[in-house]
Amino acid sequence: MAIAPIENGKLVETASQASIKESEKKKSNSTVDKDQFLQLLVAQMKYQDPLEPTSNTEYISQYATFSELEQMQNMSASLELARASSLVGQTVLMKVTDSAGKTTTAQGNVDYVYYENNKAFLSINGELYSMDDLDTVADPKYLSAYSAAADFLNTYNKLPILQLVTLENEDTIKKLDETYQNMSDYEKKFISDDYVKGLKKYVEKIEELRAGLKEEEGDKTEGTDTDDKTEGTDKTEGTDKTEGNGQSADADKK
Repeated sequence: MAIAPIENGKLVETASQASIKESEKKKSNSTVDKDQFLQLLVAQMKYQDPLEPTSNTEYISQYATFSELEQMQNMSASLELARASSLVGQTVLMKVTDSAGKTTTAQGNVDYVYYENNKAFLSINGELYSMDDLDTVADPKYLSAYSAAADFLNTYNKLPILQLVTLENEDTIKKLDETYQNMSDYEKKFISDDYVKGLKKYVEKIEELRAGLKEEEGDKTEGTDTDDKTEGTDKTEGTDKTEGNGQSADADKK
């Protein structure tokens, strides 16, 4: 039994439910089974013009054409079922478009395949999806690398322009550079050279800002040392004056 989430007091159709619903809708609108064809054929015979009756040869030709079409449909269904079976254990991406035109994606491993009326449904994360909504079949290594690159680019694009970078952005830039350096060669292939060069400029900018800050701190330290030396000189001069005064007093006593 499918469970639909509720938002704002209303039932929300899940991607799985939309996939199955659209699959059933496509089948009902585009397929004609043998019983329906025979009913149409009987109706055609029943209401044909008695003055210009349809020949038996034409009826046989129509039936033969339908039989060929049915065989092609069965063959196509068999191929789809075989393809669906080969996806078990594979990582896939489903792209579902509901009746309202909203597109939803679902990604995961195919646990099993469910068959109903020559239609295959893939079980992904406990939900069923029609084979019609299959968008991508990918190797887990590829998806992992793609996801890592996407996270990298997302963080990179949030950085301010180079001219507005401050030391407040230092941690983010350092972590981003560390992330890139720890990537495998395969993962790095998903990031263009423009982004790599841009990251290098950000790192150099932070180094420049950090060096400038150290210079400012050094200047302040030197200024403090100079003041201390000046004060020391004053004290020395005071001592000399005192010593001078003392010698004068002794001379007076004599």
